[in-house]
Amino acid sequence: MRQPLVAGNWKMNGDQADASKLLDGILAGLAEVKSAELAVCPPFILIPAVASKLAGSAVKWGGQNLDIHNSGAYTGEVSGPMLKDFGCTYVIVGHSERRSYYGEGDNVVAMKFGAAQDNGLIPILCVGESLEERAENETESVIDRQLDEVIDAHGITAFANAVIAYEPVWAIGTGKTATPDMAQEVHAYIRRKLATLDAGVAAGIRLLYGGSMKPDNAAELIAQPDIDGGLIGGASLKAEDFLGIAKAAG
Repeated sequence: MRQPLVAGNWKMNGDQADASKLLDGILAGLAEVKSAELAVCPPFILIPAVASKLAGSAVKWGGQNLDIHNSGAYTGEVSGPMLKDFGCTYVIVGHSERRSYYGEGDNVVAMKFGAAQDNGLIPILCVGESLEERAENETESVIDRQLDEVIDAHGITAFANAVIAYEPVWAIGTGKTATPDMAQEVHAYIRRKLATLDAGVAAGIRLLYGGSMKPDNAAELIAQPDIDGGLIGGASLKAEDFLGIAKAAG
């Protein structure tokens, strides 16, 4: 049985006071979360404060990105060993915003996936198609391309210690909606694809939905057989909403 995972991506939001208030709210309501694992991914500069606040709790934390190098003359970057040093469990790699705004190609994402695992971090690998790609019926080919780069570089067994988040980029901020059935269809495709290479890995990996999950749609989404939780954006910035999603996970 796969344990649901609800991971909050705070993106570039918040200061120390905001983070403290948000985490106080999450910790206060944690007893109402029955089965889901919770994690938060704050901006790099807030990770020390988050680590201090969450130490000893059931809530894990992680980074939003990492460099492919462990150290060196890479101004402005943060490495896997640095994240691990502050107690991170997870790190997001290949988020649609990193791919789109910062030009991270599939090969770079695959290298970051490897850098995460080399440093004892669990990568949350983001995959998904744009509105144009969806309109051209290229969803499966895009997913194939994004996953194959990682599989070719690291092998299918690497996914035994990873999470995949499906981001329907076309349904984020466009006014278009991915129904639970539509989301399930892609999650099922991902699991079937992995199963052709290793049935055990495919059965065990957690697949998250990253398309504007909220308290009012979380239960129906997570009830789908291949959706194991969510990678949460805006709703992760409000303790009540984040906990509402976590409680909906069972």
